[in-house]
Order: sequence, then C-alpha cells, then structure tokens
Amino acid sequence: MKKLLYTILTVFLFSAVYAGNPDRQGEAGAGQLLLNPWARSAGLHTMTTACVTGVEAMQLNIAGLSRINKTQILFGNTQYLKGSGIGFNSIGLSQKIGENSAFGISLMAIDFGDIPITTTNQPEGIGATYSPSFFNLGMGYSYTFQNKISVGILVRGISETLADISAFGFALDAGVQYVSGKKDEFKLGISLRNIGSPMKFGGEGLSFTQNAPEGNYNLTFNVRPANYELPSMLNLGVSYDFALGQNFILTGVGNFTSNSFAQDQVGAGVDLAIGKYFHVRGGYKYEFGQLTNDGLNSSLDKGFAGGFSVDVPLKKNSTNRLGIDYGYRHTSRWSGTHNIGVIINL
Repeated sequence: MKKLLYTILTVFLFSAVYAGNPDRQGEAGAGQLLLNPWARSAGLHTMTTACVTGVEAMQLNIAGLSRINKTQILFGNTQYLKGSGIGFNSIGLSQKIGENSAFGISLMAIDFGDIPITTTNQPEGIGATYSPSFFNLGMGYSYTFQNKISVGILVRGISETLADISAFGFALDAGVQYVSGKKDEFKLGISLRNIGSPMKFGGEGLSFTQNAPEGNYNLTFNVRPANYELPSMLNLGVSYDFALGQNFILTGVGNFTSNSFAQDQVGAGVDLAIGKYFHVRGGYKYEFGQLTNDGLNSSLDKGFAGGFSVDVPLKKNSTNRLGIDYGYRHTSRWSGTHNIGVIINL
C-alpha cells in the first residue's frame, strides 16, 4: 500500500510541475469543468479534496466515490452568478460493487437562457434567440484498500454545441484519499483533474460566402479554428474531525489548488455536525497573484462560502436518509452563486 501511495503521489506531483505556467493564464476553454454543481462541497468552496464522498467526489476527488454504504442518488440545481440568467442542473448516481469498490455516473447540463441573435447589419437583434447546449457526462470507478487508501479514475465526455458549430472532447480525472486515526479522524486527499486532449470547434458556422477577388462569382471560405486546452488542475487537501462532546463533530478542512491556466488558490473551512441530522459549514478561499485596481485579473471562484444540510431518515430506525443541501458562494459581481441539492442515501 505504501509503494502504491508513493507512486501515485510521484505521478501527481510530476504532472503538476509541468502543468503550471503563468504565461498561459486565461487561455483554457471548457470552463464548465471548473463549476461545482453540488451544494455540500460548494458550501466549503469545493475544498473537500480529503473528505468528499459519493457522487460529489466525481467533481473533486474521484477516490471518495467508494466511501458510501450502498447507493447514493444526488440531484442539484445551481443559479450561477445570480442575476446573470445562467444556471445548470445535475444528476448523479453512485453504486457499491462488492465490499470495497463503487461505480458512478454523473451528468451536468448548463442553461444559458435565450440569447438574442445579432448580425452586422442588425446589431440590436433580428428578433430571434438561440441557446447553447453545454453538458458533460462522467463515469468513474473507485476502490478502497482496507478502509485506509482509496484510489479512483474518471472519464468525462465534454460537449459544447450551437446550431451550426460544435466541439467535443474527453477529460480524465484521478485521485487518492488516505485515512488514519483511531476513528478515521485524519484524512489526506490528492486529485488531478481535467487532463485530456485539446478541443476544437467545427461545423458549417465556420464557413461564409464572399465575392471572388476577380470575377462575378461567389466563393465559400472556411475559418480554421485554433485548438484550446482543458483547465487542468491539481488539488491537495487535508481534513481532521474534532469530537466536541457526544452530539457535535467539528471538521476542519484545508486545500491547495494548482491551476494550469489560472492563479493558484489556497483556503480553509469548517463543517459542524449537530447530532445526526444537521450540518452547518463555511470557508474562505484566497487566490495568489497581483490584482489590478478594478479586480479584472481576479477569479470569481474565491472569497467566502457557506451552507447547511438537513438529513432525515426515510423511515424510523432506518439508515436510509434523505438530505436537503444549500450552498452559497460570494462573488464580487452579480449576487453570488446559489446551490440547492437533494441527496438520497440507501
């Protein structure tokens, strides 16, 4: 197990050395891969690399997928940058396979609302609208060795489509979680996300007709689009559970994110479990790098976040539970990002 853990750590750190490059900041595409559709981890600013479990692990650290009882179903709705008209819906399922492994599948679709169609001659719009279709589908597998080390891998398909132009690609995630202590109170997590081949748009929308330079006839010209990379990142996280009497458990989390196409980030947060049915959480994420006076070089994914969860048994004396989650992330522009989720644990 130690040799396996050391090998995974070496691979991840080696990848991180060649991934980060300040000169490439802002050049990545497929930014929806960085959006978190799940309310519980969003309430801690997506910093639960070490302790995330179940379906939510597919968005942060796939190694935690297998740390469930049997079956988990999760639904999520997100109002991204409240007031912008952008939102996305998500659904995910994780299922235990045998005693130590689990398989999961998740789908996230983004709703951009109705966008007016404009042309050069009619910049105010032609009276019609369009709506892009962006979604990604992930399938992952995780295995736990003797309840101490979990490893996982995930493959994600990415689709970005308009009426006459589209792009499609694949991304790979990998992760590991390590648990220690008499009551498994200490956790360490590492994940490498969004590693894949470049994507490129194609379709009829990249061609246009124009008069020939010489002669009275038309020619069709094709635009050659450039490739764009995926927003790969490396997450390093730790967490520790503090027992505060019989009915309170305080979990502290810390996380560092190394971004290939953005500033690196570091943050911390706490989750307070009150009894078996209620959680309240909050965290803060800081972004490295110099900012301009207007803050235009700053990412929206930073600052304060918070949320809560309520879990109730589906029937008396049952371990099957239904949970309602809410997460909020502050943004300097618009009115923040709001996550609402429904989780079923069987």
